Amino acid sequence: MPCNIIKFKKGIFANMNFWDLLTSTKIQGFIEEAFSKRLDALQVSTYLNKDGFSNEERAAIMDYMALVPKFREKFFGDAKQKNAFLLCDKLALEQSTAKDIGRWKANLWPSEGSVNDLCCGMGGDSLFLPETLKVTGFDLDEDRLSMYRYNMQALGKTVGTQCCDVRSVENGADYFTIDPARRAIEGENQRDLRNLTPTLEEVVEISKHYKGGMAKLPPGYPPAEIPDGTEIIYIGGHSDCRECLVLFGALAKNPDAVRAVIVDKSGKLLAEWSRPRNRADETLDDDLQEKLDKNDSLEGKDRTYRTATSKSDLPLGDISQYISEPAPVLIRSHLFNQAVLTCDPSAHLISEGIAYVASAASLPVPGFACYEVLAHTEIATGVVRAMLKEHNIGKITLKLRGVKLDPDAEIKRLKPKGKESAILFYTRAYGEKVAILARRTEP
Repeated sequence: MPCNIIKFKKGIFANMNFWDLLTSTKIQGFIEEAFSKRLDALQVSTYLNKDGFSNEERAAIMDYMALVPKFREKFFGDAKQKNAFLLCDKLALEQSTAKDIGRWKANLWPSEGSVNDLCCGMGGDSLFLPETLKVTGFDLDEDRLSMYRYNMQALGKTVGTQCCDVRSVENGADYFTIDPARRAIEGENQRDLRNLTPTLEEVVEISKHYKGGMAKLPPGYPPAEIPDGTEIIYIGGHSDCRECLVLFGALAKNPDAVRAVIVDKSGKLLAEWSRPRNRADETLDDDLQEKLDKNDSLEGKDRTYRTATSKSDLPLGDISQYISEPAPVLIRSHLFNQAVLTCDPSAHLISEGIAYVASAASLPVPGFACYEVLAHTEIATGVVRAMLKEHNIGKITLKLRGVKLDPDAEIKRLKPKGKESAILFYTRAYGEKVAILARRTEP
């Protein structure tokens, strides 16, 4: 296949490390041209082989090429830097803050002062700090600092860097931001949310040297361990909760308060809710806490939701005209009761411990995904199949909560044959298994 791919002189990178290779103008030019011509992996490998690259060099280039569209989408989208090249590996990219949350968090900072980006990694948080702030990146990993320096320079940002243990930093900066490490190796899923480096206790000690700051924690981090005097914010989109942000000192405009925040893809605030912090809501038994800590890595059918274990939770009631799923930020922040009752004082749960809300009125987006109930029955193949036939349903999306089975196998057993589509919930009502047929309401 003819192609005008850039030609490389054999051995040109023989004495350079892979990062020098990946950041060279020729390699980046090759990558852009390969993207524009939509070359597949075999074609890319063939061209690189012909131009004299070793197996290791070809692997490094191709691994990097797989990351380029991912970091461009995560950090830039349609912004003017959408064609920028950054330096990162898979783990650094996964742990970085995305543009939607990063842009929203930028509004929490003052317009002037100095900031230490502790555990800076590839620079995901510094990318979105206000330009008026003086920024210094700190990390114990020199490789991460190399990424950070390259990325900041590539985006025209002037920053300082220092390789050291962030627990020993004392440079007189006004503020700090920190994203404690959660995974040591690529692909490793950190089950123990308390196993951070540095620990939250150490972050609290660090905070005492600054006017204010923010710490990014996993959404499932035990809130009872977060100290008094801080502001806790759960942030995400319509269908996820990605950060538990803890604000310290001057950045905590509402100390001892909890907020839930939903942003759109551009970082614009869509909705927020708040409540005074209540320590009584944060104490869980060890078994339930362990289940909650594991939620982020589990599929919906296996998740555990704490929705009915305190005095302030919604009452139980029958299946109503509508059934709604609260946004994950509302569940994590224990704010969905308040959000529900503001919309419909008669709303209630249909089963204890399961985050499905029944209501007479449709609950609004973005706080809720709301569905109009068409019918409901016991979970038995023949009975459910008859319900689908009665409503002419041929295409179903099966949602599971409180019931465990293989969704694909169940859909095959049901053999829906109608012309309409619908949502089929397999869940519980008053603890008993129930199938609910519904359609998504218009936003």
